Amino acid sequence: MKILIIEDEQEIAQSIKNYFKTNGIHCETAENYAVALIKIENYDYDCILLDLMLPDGDGFDILRELKNKNKSEGVIIISAKETLDTRIEGFNLGADDFLTKPFHLSELLVRMQALIRRKNFQGNNSIIFNEINVDILSKTVIVNNQKLDLTKKEIDLLLFLIGNHNKVLSKGAIAEHLSGDMADMLDNHDFIYAHIKNLKKKLHAAGSGDYIKTIYGLGYKWENE
Repeated sequence: MKILIIEDEQEIAQSIKNYFKTNGIHCETAENYAVALIKIENYDYDCILLDLMLPDGDGFDILRELKNKNKSEGVIIISAKETLDTRIEGFNLGADDFLTKPFHLSELLVRMQALIRRKNFQGNNSIIFNEINVDILSKTVIVNNQKLDLTKKEIDLLLFLIGNHNKVLSKGAIAEHLSGDMADMLDNHDFIYAHIKNLKKKLHAAGSGDYIKTIYGLGYKWENE
């Protein structure tokens, strides 16, 4: 799970990032409008936390850019600027939720998780694919009534693959999802092959079907056998 925090108050951004990290969520930050535009232009996210009052631009313009680029990220506005008109404009421009500062980090986390479930998994806390059962909240994977010992990266990879059922995912897209903008700094994407190999091995050992298909020259796809 990969989140972008667009927030100019560094203390707030860092507190969100630290709290989410303890819950196994990868966060990136953008402290102003210009950096935010670069991030959304070059990367995809599961959710964007958006402050409306940025030093060099307007958060509403970020929403317009997301809409113009046909980006599918869920957006939660986090702002001290709360009026009925502000909320209505935010929702009309494509925001999914609105949380007024100050807020509890636990509430923000729950709202963000609920938004991602609605967008990617029809609001379900548990994802069932044939013999595979993934509990999104507890991050546990059961295959044929056997709990798998998966790493955080492997669980993120599994959810990413299932959430994009029948879509070909390039190594670059998978690397970006698992590592964020750090993926650009890697010499190659060999670590993706290692994660795919380990995940397939663990699923197979528990009697799972062979759902991860290698699409040579393109990437990987999750599909029924």
